[in-house]
Amino acid sequence: MAHIVEQHVLINDTRIAHGIHGDGEPVVLIHGTPSSSYIWRNILPPLVEAGYKVHVYDLLGYGLSERPHDPAIDTSVTSQVPIFEGLLDVWGLEDVHVISHDIGGGVAQRFGIQSPERMRSLTMIDVVSFDSWPSRRTHEQMQAGLEVLIKAPDVEHREHFRQWLFSTVQNKDRLAETSMETFLDFICGPVGQGSLFQHQVKHYNPKHTSEVAPRYPELGQKPVQLIWGADDAWQVVDWAHRLHDAIPGSELHVLEDCGHFSMEDQPEKISALLVDFLKRHA
Repeated sequence: MAHIVEQHVLINDTRIAHGIHGDGEPVVLIHGTPSSSYIWRNILPPLVEAGYKVHVYDLLGYGLSERPHDPAIDTSVTSQVPIFEGLLDVWGLEDVHVISHDIGGGVAQRFGIQSPERMRSLTMIDVVSFDSWPSRRTHEQMQAGLEVLIKAPDVEHREHFRQWLFSTVQNKDRLAETSMETFLDFICGPVGQGSLFQHQVKHYNPKHTSEVAPRYPELGQKPVQLIWGADDAWQVVDWAHRLHDAIPGSELHVLEDCGHFSMEDQPEKISALLVDFLKRHA
């Protein structure tokens, strides 16, 4: 297991793990839930090889970044935006190409609408939008009460979320053989289990995207690409078409045999789409 974030910096008095790879036009990758920057490990090399300087980081409360003990520290989509802006300042970046996944798309949407001059282009891969989240399965669990999951023994918790993660992909064998244990390690155990609910599940609230949804057309001022798994069970492809219709001039690519964790199922196809899009909008 080789993580792609190896540096740490304080942003708003919280520690953020990040990494910079390659040289060229700046690109930033924003992951979602319940993952980390590790989900970009197969996307990063092709982007670097194509001549881009790629910046990656773990959201606050995720991956190798700080898991704040203080419940007053907000790790919602909305509160992740100033963390992202702080990182841009640390990296010395005035404007960037943004590539996002899942709730990372919510962060990117709010950033792009609030600061369009700082975004060169936007790619959104199987992202949340409108009131598309949480997924039906997660919503049902939240409605039923999370107390049982929060207090479950580690073995039960790990097995429950193993099955949850399997629902993000078509190629379950490859996920099991490659990244499954890494993703589970971040959300299980004495730190990960509590952190998952405090920093992630607690903030599964569509208000963070529905608040800005009326302004989605503004994102069309810059080049926008949507990439979606045809078999996404978390953000079904209908949301891709609705988002595509809402953003004038946006491109939409729907990938067959591909689930919500698209970068696990189809990393080669996604990398090719990213490089092509970035080169056309240099």
